[in-house]
Amino acid sequence: MRIAVSGSGGLIGAALVDSLRADGHEVLRLVRRSARTGEEVRWDPKRRQVDSAGLTGCEAVVHLAGAGVADRRWTAAYKRELRDSRVLGTSAIAETVAGLDPAPHTLLVGTAIGYYGYTGDRAVDEGAPAGDGFLAELCQEWEQAARPAVETGVRTVYGRTGLVVARRGGAWGRLFPLFKAGLGGRLGNGRQFWSFIALHDHIAALRHILDTPSLSGPVNLTGPEPVTNREVTAAMGRVLHRPTLATAPAPALRLALGEFAEDVLGSQRVLPARLLESGFDFAFPRIEDAIRAALD
Repeated sequence: MRIAVSGSGGLIGAALVDSLRADGHEVLRLVRRSARTGEEVRWDPKRRQVDSAGLTGCEAVVHLAGAGVADRRWTAAYKRELRDSRVLGTSAIAETVAGLDPAPHTLLVGTAIGYYGYTGDRAVDEGAPAGDGFLAELCQEWEQAARPAVETGVRTVYGRTGLVVARRGGAWGRLFPLFKAGLGGRLGNGRQFWSFIALHDHIAALRHILDTPSLSGPVNLTGPEPVTNREVTAAMGRVLHRPTLATAPAPALRLALGEFAEDVLGSQRVLPARLLESGFDFAFPRIEDAIRAALD
């Protein structure tokens, strides 16, 4: 297939591009500068501009771009950047896709399980309603921005991503050096659920979605066995053979992270019901398996 990917320089985007190209697909990368090769397409998400001619003939568009949620403290300015990078970017992509003739058969938008807000010990799947809080509201706007593609009949999927277990990049990439140095430990009381997914499984799930026409709407990209932060801490210690005695009390996290601390300490027990129902098999469903896979 001919597939366009935004956010191709990020953890997930780069791995997806490599996977697609390895299987012989033609991949176009959306870039924010002038295109330098025939495999690049210029776009400007803040101005909601996309070089539509460059997307001609694409059968699918995968939109993964957005400012990193954990990259900076959540000031009012950075919260605007988080919103604009997702909502304006998605709107630009969806409007362009809707206007192509012929239109791609699939638009896959990478969103987040933040959509569900705090779920505590309660397990939720794609049928659960939106939660409360900044991330939940952002995710709703984010997905709503793709409506132009939906309304023109393009199969549109919202890939709601959990915590991706990877050695480099993303939130988990920051955990590995701490645990390797023996400085890892639980966050807050450690009872909050973390809905994780191995990077390998995440890329395989994106490929599965592209190849499964029956999937549309929200699809949770999380593993089938969410675990608590205490269990993550113990598993990291076992795999890396390091002590895990350090702790980060909730007040210290709130001081260091500001509003984002509530999401670090919050519990989300999210299940990938639609992936499982569609026949997807996880290679690394358990937390220790996912951690070991990240180290290979």
